[in-house]
Amino acid sequence: MKKNILVTGGAGYIGSHIVELLLKKNYNVFIIDNLSTGSLQLINKKARFYKLDISKTKKVRKIIQTNNITSIIHLAAYLSVSESEKKPKKYYKNNVSGTLNLLKACINTKVKVFLFSSTCAVYKDGVLKVDENTKLSPKSVYGKTKLTGENLIKSYSKKFNFNYGIFRFFNVAGASSSKKIGLIKKADQLFKNLSIAFLKKNPQVYIYGNKYNTPDGTCIRDYIHVSDIADIHIKTLNKIFNVKKSIILNCGYGYGISVLKVINIFKKVTKKKIKIIVKTKRKGDMEKIISVSKKLKNFINWKPKYSSLYTMVKSSINWEKKL
Repeated sequence: MKKNILVTGGAGYIGSHIVELLLKKNYNVFIIDNLSTGSLQLINKKARFYKLDISKTKKVRKIIQTNNITSIIHLAAYLSVSESEKKPKKYYKNNVSGTLNLLKACINTKVKVFLFSSTCAVYKDGVLKVDENTKLSPKSVYGKTKLTGENLIKSYSKKFNFNYGIFRFFNVAGASSSKKIGLIKKADQLFKNLSIAFLKKNPQVYIYGNKYNTPDGTCIRDYIHVSDIADIHIKTLNKIFNVKKSIILNCGYGYGISVLKVINIFKKVTKKKIKIIVKTKRKGDMEKIISVSKKLKNFINWKPKYSSLYTMVKSSINWEKKL
């Protein structure tokens, strides 16, 4: 019973990595994905797949009840900060209404643990190092939709007696060491864009803003390998099941890397020069943010396995070559 897990967005970049690890650990995995951003290619054949939108509450509830689901890992969401500024209704409908409908589908079922992928974009911009108690003041529409999702989960958890884990992801990068899964669809993601660019004969890349208040003028981010994100999910799931405690956790390595520094690592790995084209900074982009992840490390006694920037860059390039 404890082993029956539903993953929404399980055909996506992060979801497919979590599904791969769950199956390795002998969980029974069920995937719901409408494939708007996910890919059929990433669906693990050992999991049961339902092509479905999470807004279909009755159908989702039936899947939860029929398969005796006890845990949900909710990843289905739109993720682009820049797109969220242009299409706020799309983001509220999917990220907020979708989460609400999923929570409604869980009422009076056997679901005991609900894990939710939130984001560091819920924090106030300009605070360099943030822990889970840092002021929440999302700058982007995307960040606002995720914070609303967090609050809905807290509210439903109290009313309907389940525990939650809310993960505030920092910037997820890299690809699986199995080389079977990675980021397929073009996304608002630096490592993906750079991997595509550096495989070309004369690479060029856009950076959005070089006059930020940072040492080299470009944004600073805390990057975390997707395989470490998957590991965090499984370990936290087990811990919450055992201790019956809800928790919010930052998921990052605790050090910041500028956009320019990431580009320089790509140059070293590929031994290529690149033309950098500076564009105006995008609305909603944060200047600098680094995770304080002490709470995460203490809660699950966690140590990252893939924290080398070279590992993230090499796995991203290797995956892009495979595509």
